[in-house]
Amino acid sequence: MWQPVLGRMAQAGLQPIAVDIPGLGRSGGELTLETATVPALADWVTRFASALGLSGPVPVAGHDIGGAVAQHLLAHDRLEVPRLALVNSVLYDSWPAPHVARFRDPAVAAATTAEELLAARREAVAAALAGAVSEQLVADYVDPWNDPRVRRSWLAMAGAADHRFTLDLVPALQRSTTPKLLIWGEDDAFEKVEYAERFAAEIPQTTLIRIPGADHIPTEKAPERIARALVDFLAT
Repeated sequence: MWQPVLGRMAQAGLQPIAVDIPGLGRSGGELTLETATVPALADWVTRFASALGLSGPVPVAGHDIGGAVAQHLLAHDRLEVPRLALVNSVLYDSWPAPHVARFRDPAVAAATTAEELLAARREAVAAALAGAVSEQLVADYVDPWNDPRVRRSWLAMAGAADHRFTLDLVPALQRSTTPKLLIWGEDDAFEKVEYAERFAAEIPQTTLIRIPGADHIPTEKAPERIARALVDFLAT
């Protein structure tokens, strides 16, 4: 999801680091119900930053559940976060979406075959990419899911999904004076732009940039615009 903007950010003089959390993408490891919660993932990111020797201020950007982790890092001072950017992130009680929430039932998760999960993933990715969709791009996004470990990790994350993890952060975020940037694909059917509008109205120092015609993964639709927005914001 971040690859369309990483090179552009690096060319502008930043050193962007995009990380696949354990058990997902191209990472090693495997998530469990206990390690897939937002607080546990925030703890893992904190240890990841320490392992890389990232000391001092670390601007953070997050997408989807990564946005919940990013909010947690700021609200609980897990890292020194001078700037926070969120891209079609989960906010308030916007999550889990119905197609994810059903997997909180262990019986549903156990009864779902690998073929069903892969088919559902292809459908979800195609919708999330909206106008940027191509067969090759969908295949690239879905490919890691051919690994059973990745499927199990995603099911653990779905099982651990609970919007109280973001709702509980709201008071701390409302007290925060850290500059925040929201970048939102306007056509997202689940992380709706109305949540971003509410966040921008209620949380201090928040700016909202809307991306028309983009869905849940707007970086594939408008990489130049989003990279420039991130550079202008994070490098300030």
